[in-house]
Order: sequence, then structure tokens, then C-alpha cells
Amino acid sequence: MSETYDALLVVSFGGPEGTGDVMPFLENVLRGRNVPRERMEQVARHYDLFGGVSPINAQNRKLIAALRAELDTHHITLPVYWGNRNWHPLLADELRRMRSDGVRRALAFVTSAYSSYSGCRQYREDIERARAEVGEGAPQVDKLRAFYNHPGFVEPNVENLQAALREIPAGRRDGARVAFTAHSIPSAMAAGCDYEPQLLETCRLVAAGAGVRSWRLVFQSRSGSPAQPWLAPDICDHLRELKDEGAADVVVAPVGFISDHMEVLYDLDTEARAVAAEIGIRLIRAATVGTHPAFVSMIRELILERTDDAPRRALGSHGARQDACAVDCCLPGATARPPARESADAR
Repeated sequence: MSETYDALLVVSFGGPEGTGDVMPFLENVLRGRNVPRERMEQVARHYDLFGGVSPINAQNRKLIAALRAELDTHHITLPVYWGNRNWHPLLADELRRMRSDGVRRALAFVTSAYSSYSGCRQYREDIERARAEVGEGAPQVDKLRAFYNHPGFVEPNVENLQAALREIPAGRRDGARVAFTAHSIPSAMAAGCDYEPQLLETCRLVAAGAGVRSWRLVFQSRSGSPAQPWLAPDICDHLRELKDEGAADVVVAPVGFISDHMEVLYDLDTEARAVAAEIGIRLIRAATVGTHPAFVSMIRELILERTDDAPRRALGSHGARQDACAVDCCLPGATARPPARESADAR
């Protein structure tokens, strides 16, 4: 059933935009966790390599500009706001602005394609926490569905993978390997959500679309205690395995991310590329979807699903994800449960 909304809120992770922002930003990210100061300083040095600036905010500004143009072109009069979980513009500040502008009910587009605690439920919790901070008159915010198998997400990833493969000389292309990457999460967290099955479905759809037969889902950006199991293998370990198998070329496709933010720039373009150079394997990194026109159009389609009963497009066998999440969905350390499959997103 179609519903009435008077704004769209883009919700993202946030990132520092200067050296003075880095430690306050990391303190926001890690608030309430028992993370040693030394570990925070180690992560801060990753940002120092890029002048203390994460590209995520600039990329969100580009996405929002493209989205506003897309909505205007299709005569959808929905103002677009933007709030982050961990850095300015912060969610509570943006909700106050929305309240002042008379917004009562908004849709939220979260910049994560998959279902997990950190990619979905935590965003919803942070939205509700910000609403409570704003208090009376805070807009109601309803999250748009996960879009991991939407054509507007899959097809740009297919194009980007094909473009990366074309960088390999034709005579070696058939022997190239493809490594799809995503942010690792604790295994206990993964057991209680559909994150890994959804990622595997995206990989399968993208590989099939690009005509790729040899691929594997691997992970990156793990943190936390080494004693805690996380999803594996790590991309750097996988590169060494590929070298041992005699591979000469690997395309790394970060389908777990929608834009080239810090986990892509450091963990792939810096760290993984250094490992590849050390062991003598050529690494080509495929682009993320960014502001690809099909991806921007996808966001408009997700809006129209809620406001105009538009068709719910999805590729593959999973079908379109439901709009409302179950009460016990994506708990941070949930016990395993059967993966949800409907017939109808990071850090």
C-alpha cells in the first residue's frame, strides 16, 4: 500500500574532513567499546596518509546532488536531507532541521546494500536514538529496503567488473581471478543475519552478468580481538593463495561498498595492493557504483515502491527484501537462524 512522505533522509557512516577531526570521529565510532587508545591511534594513521580526510562525505554530497537532479527530472517533489551516524552532519542535528522545516514523516536511504547489525539495524537504532534526542516533533523515519539484488545495484557492478577485466591483456584474461570483497563482521553477528547469503547472491549475479566463472567472496577491514572469529578469508591472505595457485592477475571488486571510501582506499588500494606487489601478482581494482545513473535511478525506484506502489524489482531467486525488519532481525550477537527468503543495503 502506498504511503505519504514529505522528505528523504540519506543516512551514512560519516568521516573526518581534516586532521583535527580524526580522533574525535574515531571516538564517536568506538564509543562504548573497550578499544585501546593505541589501536585508535593506529587507525588514525590510516587517515593521516590521506590528509586526515575520508572521501565518504564528499562522495555523499555527489550522490545527493545526483539524486536531487534525478527526483527533479521525474517531478518528485521530495526534499533531500543528509545525516551521519558518526560525524557531521550528525543525525540529530539534521532531524532538528527537518522538524524546523515542517517535515513529519521521512524515508531513509541508508548507504549500505546488505542486511546486518552494522549495515542495517544499527542505523535504525541510531535514527531512533537521534529522534529521542530531538524530542517532541521529531520526524518519523522509515528505512528503505536492502537493495543488494536490485538491478540498479547489480548492473553497474557488472559494468565496473567488465571494465576492470578489459585492463588485462586478452591473452591472459581467461586466467584472471576475481575476488569480490566486503567488510568482515564477527561470525557470531553473521550467524544472526542474512549478510553473507546476500553478499554471495550479489557476487553470483555480478559474476554471471560479467561472464566470470572463477570468483570468490573474500573479506577485508576486520578489527577487534584476534581471538574472536570473523568472516574470512581476508583479501591479503587470499592474494597469497592465488599466487601459490599460479594466478598472474586478479580483479578485486568491492561489492560490499557503494563508494570508494576509506576501507577501499586504504585496505584495498594501499594495503592489498602492497601485498600484490610484494608477491608479484597484478591487482586491478574495479570501481564501486558511486553515482552511476542506474544506481541513482534505483534510489528513486525504492522511494516509489513506498509512495506509489511501484514494482519491486530484484534479480535472482531471493526476491525483493521486505520493507519492515523483524523484531529480532540482525542482532549484534544473535544465534544462528534460518536465512530469510522473500517471494516478493556497509560499514
